[in-house]
Amino acid sequence: MLGLAKRVGARFLLTSTSEVYGDPLQHPQVETYWGNVNPIGVRSCYDEGKRTAETLAMDYHRGAGVEVRIARIFNTYGPRMCIDDGRVVSNFVAQALRKEPLTVYGDGKQTRSFQYVSDLVEGLMRLMEGEHVGPFNLGNPGEFTMLELAQVVQETIDPNAKIEFRANTEDDPHKRKPDITKAKEQLGWEPKVALRKGLPLMVSDFRQRIFGDHKEGSSSTSGVVSNS
Repeated sequence: MLGLAKRVGARFLLTSTSEVYGDPLQHPQVETYWGNVNPIGVRSCYDEGKRTAETLAMDYHRGAGVEVRIARIFNTYGPRMCIDDGRVVSNFVAQALRKEPLTVYGDGKQTRSFQYVSDLVEGLMRLMEGEHVGPFNLGNPGEFTMLELAQVVQETIDPNAKIEFRANTEDDPHKRKPDITKAKEQLGWEPKVALRKGLPLMVSDFRQRIFGDHKEGSSSTSGVVSNS
C-alpha cells in the first residue's frame, strides 16, 4: 500500500493502535513514549505488527516523500460492531442482552478508555485533511476499570446482570489512557460523546441484531428477505 501511495502520489492513512505502548510504564500515554512491549508474547503479533507498520510509514515518508498520516486509535465502540468480535464492550453488551454473566478477566481493575465511533471518524478526517504527519493519539481520556465498565453496562441494559471473574489473559495491559493534547492543539479535535451517552446507541443496535426486533409496520416480506 505504501508502494502504491508512492507511485500514484496518494496520501496514506495508517490506523495504528494504542497497543504500540504495550503495558505502559507512563500514564497517561503521550505520543513521544516508546512503550513497554513484549516482542515474543501472545499479543506480540498485533503490537509489533503495528509498530513495524509505523516504522515503514515513516521510512516511506522520510525516504520517498510519501505523505503519511498516523493515528494511534484507543478502544472504540459503537453500532455495527461485530457482535462476537471478542472486544470488551461488545462482549459485555452481548452478554447482558443474552442474560449471560459478564466475564471480567483478572481482578477487573485494569483500565481502558472508550471513544464513540463518530468521535474517531471526526478525528481521522481532521488528520487526513490537515498537514501534520503524527502520530496522534485518538481516544477518549475518560478512564474506566473493567468493573466500572461492567457496571455501566448493567445500568444501561440489566441491573441484575451477573459478573463472572476469570483468570486474566497473558500480557494484558494494566492501564490505558490517551494524552490527547497534541490532537487538541494540532487538529483541533477532542471527543464529544461520553460513554453513558454512546453506549445506549450501541445497545439499541446490538439488541435489534441479536433478537431481530422489527418496528411496527414491518411486513412479511422483510421476513422472507432476512431468511434468504
